[in-house]
Amino acid sequence: MNNNPELYAVEMENIVVRFPGVLANDHVNLTLKKGEIHALLGENGAGKSTLMNTLAGLYRPTSGTIKVFGQRVDFGSPGNAIEKGIGMVHQHFMLVPTQTVTENILLGLKEPRFFMNLTKYDQEILELAEQYGLRVDPAAKIWQLSVGEQQRVEILKTLYRGANILILDEPTAVLAPQEIDEFMKNMRLMVDSGKSIIFISHKLHEVNEVADRVTVLRKGVVTAEGVSMEGLSKRDLAELMVGRTVVFAVKKKPQQPGEVVLSVKDVFAENNKGVTALKGVSLDVRSGEILGMAGVSGNGQSELAEVITGLRECSGSISVNGQEMANKPPITAIKSGVSHVPEDRTHVGSAPTMSITENTIMKCYRIPPVGSRLSIDFDSAEKLAIELKDEYDILAPSVKTEARKLSGGNLQKVILAREISSDPQLMIAVQPTRGLDVGAIESIQSLLLEQREQGTAILLVSEELEELMALSDRIAVIYEGEIMGIVNADEADVDEIGLMMTGAHAEDLV
Repeated sequence: MNNNPELYAVEMENIVVRFPGVLANDHVNLTLKKGEIHALLGENGAGKSTLMNTLAGLYRPTSGTIKVFGQRVDFGSPGNAIEKGIGMVHQHFMLVPTQTVTENILLGLKEPRFFMNLTKYDQEILELAEQYGLRVDPAAKIWQLSVGEQQRVEILKTLYRGANILILDEPTAVLAPQEIDEFMKNMRLMVDSGKSIIFISHKLHEVNEVADRVTVLRKGVVTAEGVSMEGLSKRDLAELMVGRTVVFAVKKKPQQPGEVVLSVKDVFAENNKGVTALKGVSLDVRSGEILGMAGVSGNGQSELAEVITGLRECSGSISVNGQEMANKPPITAIKSGVSHVPEDRTHVGSAPTMSITENTIMKCYRIPPVGSRLSIDFDSAEKLAIELKDEYDILAPSVKTEARKLSGGNLQKVILAREISSDPQLMIAVQPTRGLDVGAIESIQSLLLEQREQGTAILLVSEELEELMALSDRIAVIYEGEIMGIVNADEADVDEIGLMMTGAHAEDLV
């Protein structure tokens, strides 16, 4: 490796990271040039976050060397890494909801210690935000901010601490399309001002758009090291990631939908802040049909999924196969054949500290052979979990592995295995491929289409228009809790859907 401190901000050489039973990084090399955006690609579980957590001081490498601006370092904590100008923005934010933006940014700093002049620090944060195009109100509480704004706070937190090297872990996974475009411009602003960025992403078109070089990991091993993005296609990157040709076009068989399974009529509901989130929503989903739900995040999609599955109260009518479900407990939905793949796979879709086995039996622990009302047959439960692990290709040391130790893609497979194995008549799938790599996305989209072919009615909520167009039979567009229109996917126009996503009614576009 070239050890020219004038050229490189970071040099990681022969990094090995081992955990019990897992070799996460196997002699990995990575260099970050000064003033570049370096993409780090790989499937879920390939070792990307482990490698970056090592650079950020969260883990210590088993062996290997790390140099920062030509100086060898050995970080014992994230604080050591911050002192050397390295800041990491994690995929899951680490903010205190009840505190303001400024208070969150100052949290943990040695100064101020006894007295805080908030007006002074608010102004400092505002100036920093304007410098990098990261607009946010310093006095706003975190809980009042959108997900995109919360991410800006995390980035400002690292910049305020003097970070010259930023590690961004899946920064666009939680952003709407409009926010992603702005975020890309902000990354360039940061690099133009002298920062260096390592950008972990699964979205290949974003990597093509913004990265200067790319390093690819597969099962902990580097398959491409510091390759220039010039001339690399989306297909080339996908093949480097998964080791095979990835087919980006899904094969959706034409079929006639059956009877109405889900009927939603004139439904109103409030969000967690007590503001009306659904305003008279009406729609039907038939057996063997995928109804896609398009909309910018925060327009009532999550609340709609929750009222259907019994997680939120509402007014109006919700019926599954003619049985009224509105305001009934979740167990009623489960017994009626409703499966739910929630948006938050970590805290709602799974129990992080419980094993794969325990997570896969959450819907069937009362049903023989797994269990009864009085007890659980753990041998049968483990047998079922092993069968599902094999069938759904869940990568984990064993079914005793805790859910929190799985990659995002493998955790999503656990949830889908549980929900599909319950033989659903209706599936509510919210952002099922968010934050996943191309291989996992391909697998999960195939599972959804298989369910469609078997006659399951599917309500698919996604912010990926490309995904909705490929998988859906019809697409409904929601804006501020209202359905703007429902169109056949085969006849859908992307520009018209985009207009409906910003508040235009379908009849006004004719």
